[in-house]
This record gives sequence, structure tokens and C-alpha cells, in this order.
Amino acid sequence: MQNFKSPTRDTLFVMNELLGFEKHYADLGFEDATPDMVDAICQEAAKFTDNVLAPINAIGDQVGCKWEDGEVTTPPGFKEAYQTYVEGGWPSMTHPEEFGGQALPYSLSSSIAEWFSGANHSWAMYPGLSQGCISTILAHGTDEQKQKFLPKLIEGSWTGTMCLTESHCGSDLGMLKTKAEPNDDGSYNITGTKIFISAGEHDFSDNIVHIVLARLPGAPEGTKGISLFIIPKFNVDDAGEVADRNGVACGSIEHKMGIKASATCVINFDNAKGYLIGQPNRGLNCMFTFMNTARIGTGLEGLAGTEAAFQGALAYAKDRLQFRSLTGRKNPDGPADPIIVHPDVRRMLLTQKAFREGNRALAIYCMQMVDMTLYSKDAEAKHIAESKLALLTPIVKAFLTETAQETTSYGMQVYGGHGYIAEWGMEQLARDTRICTMYEGTTGIQAIDLLARKIMGSNGELLNLFVQEVRDYCGSVRDKSQFSAWSNAVESHIDEWLQITADIGKSAANNPDELGAASVDYLMYSGYVIVGYLWLKMAVTAQEKLDAGAEEVDFYQAKLTTARFYFDRLLTRTRSLVSSMQSGSDNLMSMEEDHFFLG
Repeated sequence: MQNFKSPTRDTLFVMNELLGFEKHYADLGFEDATPDMVDAICQEAAKFTDNVLAPINAIGDQVGCKWEDGEVTTPPGFKEAYQTYVEGGWPSMTHPEEFGGQALPYSLSSSIAEWFSGANHSWAMYPGLSQGCISTILAHGTDEQKQKFLPKLIEGSWTGTMCLTESHCGSDLGMLKTKAEPNDDGSYNITGTKIFISAGEHDFSDNIVHIVLARLPGAPEGTKGISLFIIPKFNVDDAGEVADRNGVACGSIEHKMGIKASATCVINFDNAKGYLIGQPNRGLNCMFTFMNTARIGTGLEGLAGTEAAFQGALAYAKDRLQFRSLTGRKNPDGPADPIIVHPDVRRMLLTQKAFREGNRALAIYCMQMVDMTLYSKDAEAKHIAESKLALLTPIVKAFLTETAQETTSYGMQVYGGHGYIAEWGMEQLARDTRICTMYEGTTGIQAIDLLARKIMGSNGELLNLFVQEVRDYCGSVRDKSQFSAWSNAVESHIDEWLQITADIGKSAANNPDELGAASVDYLMYSGYVIVGYLWLKMAVTAQEKLDAGAEEVDFYQAKLTTARFYFDRLLTRTRSLVSSMQSGSDNLMSMEEDHFFLG
């Protein structure tokens, strides 16, 4: 198994040099989040990631979680790693000081969370779910609920989950059946079964706090009749301490393709005592506090898989000797040349590298927008950030996870037959990362959310707002002759993006199936264009650093070379996506259902 190294330098490049986070943090009032402080935090996070999480990744996959009589035991080293995480103060980074938090920016914590996933995807699932639970209670809980649950959750001695899915409804939450009956003391008795609950049961913490969707008596049908509840595994007394066991039990854990050390649980609620959070029948509205950042978090997991696969493939390609270069021996003293000299291996490595760095720029850009929505006191700036985030969130979730399927596959391919063998870790990455396209809404769900709800639902306003940013930037670098071809390519794609959107809208006015038929290709097209815009910005930034006499010449030159690869070989994929979108829905919908399998 190749050793994982946190991508500290590239992350700080995006934050500090590309997106101006020093000013960003200062403008939002985070005076302590200076570049030196951010660098120090990142260095400590890298030590934990590389030295604690990465070494137990393989054993986690081999051993997995064990379920017995409702109790889950995590693999060797996992519980101890969590205690180290808690002792380091990592759970409390972004939360209010009044509940024991450090009041640092969301974007800083989330950037580090990517590294956790890259080193050990399964382990990172546990604290990731807690952060969603905390955010939901912070946003919608009563003062009493906050005082009762947040201090222990924020310090990490308790963990949290989000319980949405039931076996019969999947992503169609309007069909859920879990019931909540009111008690005289203001609490509720909740009964029902939830499935696919990540971190629903484990041995990390003293208590697990579940955020659960359920229906009140007489609630409207569908999504308008769903309420949200806090249900602890152990009841909590008035002093905020663990009391007796609640009616919450883990019925089983799923046997999965990947992330085997992450306990994916069936959770049974049997007259479990819970507390309404937010308004009755407004549970989904409250849940979206978590859902939007959860989708970005899932995109980060895809990015993390890309990072880990690239690191492993690059190290192997430099070391593995196979055949001679077509242009002459590159390793004359050895029996063959390292495979990195071969064009097709370069194609795979550069594809990984281009998505690794371009997708990270997109993810951190979105984190910057999340910061604005959470902390900005400028109403107009906050509105703009919310609008851009609404557009970009489904793209981040789907594009970063779909491209991760390609990059982790290349991780195996570079190793050849060894990529299929467990000891190298590449096949584990491919298995672990495969889930990312499915949870928090499949790629198809993200795509229809983007095209139908965000684009058409806003009459194109969300798209136009982002497009204007891209046009303004392209205009600002138009005179830089070195980048004019790339700038023109981005601008021409922007024009095409708007035209495609208009064409789909016209077709869908006559046949709504046109939206669904085009949606996934539309989302992927959008992703390629947006990442192209960010690669243009990264190339310009790198050249400016070189012109200013920067010492890290190789680092910045590699940015320029990778940008060239992206524009020449990856942005051009939009041609086939356009052709597919323009083909319409008839080639999908004309076949009779009974004809799908004949003979």
C-alpha cells in the first residue's frame, strides 16, 4: 500500500494564491485565521492524517465492522484514532465558542476533511456525520436543545448521524412511514426503521445523537408532512449527561462493496424518546441545512479518492520498469524504463492530476461561498454566494464523484495486474469511492436538480450570475496573449452553455422528458466548463508567480503544463456531450418496456 501524503501545498495554493483567502477570512472577521495560523493548522492536520489515519486504512478494509447483538465493533486502531482526533480538538474547529468550539471558518475544516477521506475514507465517515448533526441543531434547535446536546457533540465525546432513508422510499422521502406520537411532556415517541445510516452504531463515543425524519399524526401526505427530531441512543438528563438507554437499536449492518470499516446501519426506533427540531411538518426544510453541505462533503470524498489514486499511481509509475521508451532508452543502466515514460501512462496520470487540482479548486471555491453564506454581514454578498452555491452544489457533488470513478480506475490500470491485488490499495480506492456517486442523491438526481430546479426554476438567473463572473475574468486576461486561446475557449463554451440551456428549455416546454434526457450530460458539460475556467485562473496565477521570481519554479510550471493538458484533452470532451444532449429524448423513451429484454 502506497503511503498517503496530505496535499497541503496544493490546498494552500488554491486558498491563498488563487482565491485570496487571507482577505476572505479578514473580511469575515476571522482575524485569527492568518496565513501563518492556517499553515500551522494544516501542518498538524497532515501529521494526524498521514501518521494516524493512513496506516489503519488497509486493516479497516480487511477486517471491517463487526455486528453482534446490536453492538458494532470497529476495526483495530479506529477507536484509538478517534480519541486522538478528539484530543487534538479537531471536532470543535468551526463551532461557536459558547458551546466549546474554536469558531474557525467552515472552509478550513472542510479542506482538511478532504485529507481525512483520502487517507481513510471509512474512518472519515464517522466525524463527518457528526458535523452535519451539529450544524442542524445549531441552525434549528431550541436554546434548551443546544445546551443539552451541543457541548458533548462539539467536544467529540458524543457523535451524531442523519437518519433519512427507509427501505421502501430511498430518495423519495415523501413516502417515509416513521411515526412520531406526542407525549404530555413535550417530547415524542418515534417508531420506525431507517436504513443506510452511516455511523449509526459504533464504539467511538459515549452517546450517538440521531437526527431523524418522521411524521406527526395527521400530517399532510408527501414531503409537506415530514418533521425532524433529535433522538439520542441514550437519554440525556437535564444536566446534559447520559441517562438510561433509549428505544434505539441497531438491527444489522450492511455488507458492502467498499467503505467496509464504516458502519452502515439499520436503525430501529421503538417508541424512542425524541424532541421536535424546528417547526412541525418543516423537517425537510431544516434537513437541507445539512444536505447542501453534505453534498459538497460527498464531492470532497470523490476528490479524496482521486488524490489517493493519483499518489499511488504516480509513485508506482516512477518505480515500475516495463519495456523501453519508443524514443530511446531513458534508463540505460536498468533492464527496462519506468512506465511513466510511456504516453498512455502519461495520459492516465495527467488525467488524474488535472481532475485532482481542477476539482479541488472548484470544491474550495464552493467552500468559500459557504463561508459567505454563514458569516457575511453584507446582505448582497451573502445573496450572491447563496445563488452561486445553489448552482454549483449539485455539480460539485456529481462531477467530482463521477470523475473519481475514472481516476480510481486509472489508479488500478497504471498498476496493471497489481492494481487488482489488495496489497497495493488501488482496488480498495475504486470500491470505496464507488459509493460517492450514489449517496446524498445519485448523479441523476443531482443532474435533474441542477437543470430543472436550479436552471429552469430560476429562469436562468443562477446560471447568468455565475456566467457573468466568468465573462468578467476572461475579459480581464484577454490581453495576456499567452492565455488568449484558453480564455477564448472558456468564453466560447460559456456562449454554448447558454445556448444549450435555451434549446433544452424550448424542447422541454413541449416534452418534459427532454429535461431528464439531457440532464446528466448537461451536468457533466457544466463541470468541464467550470473546471476549465478555474484552470485558466490557476494558469494565470502560476505565470504571475513565475514572472515575480517565485522560488517554486517546478510547482508553478507543472500548473501551466497541466492546464495545457486539460484544455487540449479534457475540455474537448464537451463535444460528445453536446451531441448527446442534442439527440433528444426519443432515443431513450421510444422503446416499449417489454422490449428491453427479448430472447
